[in-house]
Amino acid sequence: MASGLRYKKNFKVAPALQLFYTGGPVVVSPDEQYVACACTDDVKVVEIATGAVVKTLKGDTEPVTAIAYGVDGKTLFAASRSLQIKHWDLGSDACLRSWKAHDAPVVAMAVDASGGLLATASADRRVLVWDTEGGFCTHAFKGHTGVVSCVQFHPDIYRLLLFSGSDDGTVRVWDLVTKSCTSVLDKHFSAVTSLSVSSNGWTLVSAGRDKVVNVWNLRDYSLHTTVPIYEAVETVLVVPDECGLPGCTTATTVQKKGGQAPLKFLTVGERGIVQVWNTEGAACLYKQKVSDATVSSNKEDLKGGFVAATWLPSQREIMCVTSDQRLLFYTSNTLESGEVDLKLAKRLIGYNEEIIDLKFVGEGDRSLAVATNLEQVRIYDMTTMTCQQELVGHTDIVLSLDSCVTASGVPLLASSAKDHTVRVWNASTGSCLAVAGGHMAAVGAVAFSKKKKNFIVSGSSDRTIKLWNIEAVVETGHTEEVLKLSSQAVVAAHDKDINSLAVAPNDSLLCSGSQDRTAKVWRLPELTPVLTLKGHKRGVWCVEFSPVDQAVLTASGDMKIKIWSLNDGSCLKTFEGHTASVLKCSFITGGTQLISAGADGLVKLWTIKTNECVNTFDHHEDKIWALAVSPETEKLATGGGDSVVNMWTDCTVDDEEEAIRQEEEEALKDQDLSNALADTDWVKAVQLAFELRRPFRVMKVFTELLGTEEADLHIRQILQSLDKEYWKLLLEYVRDWNAKPKTCHVAQRVLYEFFSVVPASKIVEIPQVRELMEGIVPYTKRHLSRIDRLSRSVFLLDYTLARMNVLLPLDNSSWSEAGKNDSSALMLQTTSWPTLGNLDQAVKSQDRDASMTDDISKIEKAPDNTEEEMADAFEEPGRDSDANANAGGMENGSKTPKSESKRKVAEASANSTLIEDGLQTPEPNSSKKKKRKGRHSLNKV
Repeated sequence: MASGLRYKKNFKVAPALQLFYTGGPVVVSPDEQYVACACTDDVKVVEIATGAVVKTLKGDTEPVTAIAYGVDGKTLFAASRSLQIKHWDLGSDACLRSWKAHDAPVVAMAVDASGGLLATASADRRVLVWDTEGGFCTHAFKGHTGVVSCVQFHPDIYRLLLFSGSDDGTVRVWDLVTKSCTSVLDKHFSAVTSLSVSSNGWTLVSAGRDKVVNVWNLRDYSLHTTVPIYEAVETVLVVPDECGLPGCTTATTVQKKGGQAPLKFLTVGERGIVQVWNTEGAACLYKQKVSDATVSSNKEDLKGGFVAATWLPSQREIMCVTSDQRLLFYTSNTLESGEVDLKLAKRLIGYNEEIIDLKFVGEGDRSLAVATNLEQVRIYDMTTMTCQQELVGHTDIVLSLDSCVTASGVPLLASSAKDHTVRVWNASTGSCLAVAGGHMAAVGAVAFSKKKKNFIVSGSSDRTIKLWNIEAVVETGHTEEVLKLSSQAVVAAHDKDINSLAVAPNDSLLCSGSQDRTAKVWRLPELTPVLTLKGHKRGVWCVEFSPVDQAVLTASGDMKIKIWSLNDGSCLKTFEGHTASVLKCSFITGGTQLISAGADGLVKLWTIKTNECVNTFDHHEDKIWALAVSPETEKLATGGGDSVVNMWTDCTVDDEEEAIRQEEEEALKDQDLSNALADTDWVKAVQLAFELRRPFRVMKVFTELLGTEEADLHIRQILQSLDKEYWKLLLEYVRDWNAKPKTCHVAQRVLYEFFSVVPASKIVEIPQVRELMEGIVPYTKRHLSRIDRLSRSVFLLDYTLARMNVLLPLDNSSWSEAGKNDSSALMLQTTSWPTLGNLDQAVKSQDRDASMTDDISKIEKAPDNTEEEMADAFEEPGRDSDANANAGGMENGSKTPKSESKRKVAEASANSTLIEDGLQTPEPNSSKKKKRKGRHSLNKV
């Protein structure tokens, strides 16, 4: 690795260009700072100043058809094709209410000046008015015979009127007080698309696709005048006098006797230009000379115009929406001649379609050129994320880009397209400097000279490579007319389409990658062949020369990346890891690492020396077609089929510093945790253990607490002091403890106290609580079943020993006295809880009772004996004789063989009972015969 270079390990990503508008309604907030756009089934709120998406309101899988802001700008209404209207709170992003409004999709919505009423116009030919607070319908208007396309409240809150326009060519005026239709205005011959009311409230302006604008007098609902526009009008806006727009610099307040005061209004439509009109004389006060909405395409159906417009009074701007999902902001500009014209101040691109190629432009990484499935090349300012320039000139989709900076500091951009041409642009001014035409098919690759910046090379689907000299463009910076370039060298390079070209750092070699599975090296400027690199099993999508070694890099559709030697054409390295075609690859970190992007939507970072994939980044949802690396800061930009451009910044050093800081913090917290445990500060100890994510320490604290006198109180204090975000973590720990026999008792105790402290209403709010409980319940049931079996075994042992009368008192005289005086005392003694000591004493006492053996034999032989007969077998004479026999045995210092065998039988019986109940394990050397004998004797008794 070169001195001073550090391997990169991680990149942080920031979405630079996001998809926020796919067509449909667009509404500006009352404070004119945000714009709400329909993005398929979602509503995205975009900040106008930066173009950043600040909110995303999730939809219901159906496209959004209408949007309306509340008067205060804090709420928003959205309707979709699912026939549902949702009322959103923009402060909390919560849906306050959702209801079904119509039997067909809602086409337009409007909120009155007070904010209490919402009007909805639908394809079911009805207009409904809703109470925004209560959510109920207050008015239902029927009368239109076509789809209701627009709706508008009267701006005066004391004049409760509602206007609606329809595809049937009529405008209806509805009185909200009488709930009836006041008037029908039917002078349009096509669909009415837009309505606007004057500031004084006495004039209504309606526009339609019949290419006229009608001006109505709201005093008597008569037609004041008709203004021919000569284009299908999509939006009409009444603008105030002296608004600063071209043609509106003087006031027109003169009113004829008995007539209407002249109004000024602007229109936008299919031609993609802004026009300002005066109702007096139907005069056009201003007309844009050049359209920024239409595209220079050979296909007529791709040419579009404006679909909507909004006047921003505080900003003194016009926002126009194009048919290709762009938001264009126009402001007034005074020219040197004193004439006022509209200037395009800002562009917000809502939808970029597929990103085909990217290149950083100029110095400082402040601009990024983007090629999409369009004829234009867009240059974005990376600080504000707004479109600075749209390079218009190609007549078909642009396929490839390359950039350079000349010695004089002029940023140049080269683009190749499906229109068989290559264009050279001045990226700062957006002007086209030169055009290279001569290929017979789409030009899929273009590359600048790296050292002298005096030529470009292009590769086409016609399988040829051409070299173009641009010295005249670089030296003179000619911009008055577009130069026609002629090729200096041509070669039939490959058998299939050429996908990529790369020029060596010293301008001596050229490498080309093709769909014919090969990469070839050519000598410049003659384009003579040098090497053919064979080894890929699919087409080669990308080639690049190493900045430090005599090597070239290739990326292929066979999911492999290879590095080849320029000396002999041998393969030096192969990198495998992508699960789909590798579409782009580039050297970074001074040629010691690689960055690659593929059709699997992954970006991978590789270290060449070790052939190791250092990191993988997944921030795209579709193929990544474009990858750009900044030559100065090595920032990355990626774009693909998801229409998103992501910016990547190296954060390796920041991550290392953050890891060191976290280690220091954890060391301090570890010390605090040890101190808290030493001081028996249980609450603090548990909190620190949760912060450090140490489940063993948490269990240790609870285990020590269970041995204290006030364990319940301490555990409850700990649980009450825990933050809500630690509740889920605690349940995860309890789930793990509950699965182990050694720690299950701690888990059950903590779980019991947790349910006692935390109410059920809070427990159900814990994320993934259902999954956690599904992991706790089965083991808890198993523990309960095991305890129940143990309890049953203990009571069975108690009953068995009681019936055997083996729990005898140590003093025979007290036993005899108790038996003579009260039989209940005998039962009390025999039903006491058995212990091993009592059991041993009972066995010894039974050995001394010699006559009991004969009585037991009698009982075994007479299974039909009654309880009275069984009781007669245990009379006092037998006990006395057995006591005398035992006394004689003790005097002789030994036991009789009969009593010894009886003792063994009793021990075997007791042991078998204990073994069956799980209270004692059998001896390792005990024989199976003794166990069977003990069970037989016990069953007999």
